[in-house]
Amino acid sequence: MNSSSLIGSVTDRFPEAVSASHSYRDDATIVLRRESLLEVARFLKEDPALRMNYLMDLTAVDYSAFGNRPTPAFFTSSGVSVSPSPQIPDEDPWPGPPDQSRFVVVYHFYSTAHKHRLRLVVPLNEDDAQLDSLTSLWPGANWLEREVWDMFGIDFRGHPNLKRILMYEGFEGHPLRKDYPVKKRQPLIGPIN
Repeated sequence: MNSSSLIGSVTDRFPEAVSASHSYRDDATIVLRRESLLEVARFLKEDPALRMNYLMDLTAVDYSAFGNRPTPAFFTSSGVSVSPSPQIPDEDPWPGPPDQSRFVVVYHFYSTAHKHRLRLVVPLNEDDAQLDSLTSLWPGANWLEREVWDMFGIDFRGHPNLKRILMYEGFEGHPLRKDYPVKKRQPLIGPIN
């Protein structure tokens, strides 16, 4: 199944759930409204034509600083170009956030039976950054959702054990948020002397 067929099968089944879609180099992406995430994910896994039985990755992006000038580095420029490769035909291949939401949660699915893949992008506002957990469908989502919560502070409703996985329990804040202070001091941990 090619990328346009994948996009079409989800869009035909859930027209109200899909807010946008695109394909780049036969890599299908669907921007999904968050209320439909669990239902669409179940369809991706259980539909015989799709059979997305492998959740490859789940991550988040904080777009709050997108388009702003980058902060200066602690070292001088290495001279390495950070512009897109000349092999990429598009002038601007990275379009940025799908809407005005601060965060997006990105799911990468793969079908081992049909050898096709699909990316779901779910935008979230900062004041209500929560989604339904997919651990009931893919148990491997457990640690991935914990990582996103730990690093970005995005809550997953129905998660069986949503607690820190990379940072220690006393850590304050979520370090991959763009507004996390670079020089923030954290409480010391360790044995009491």
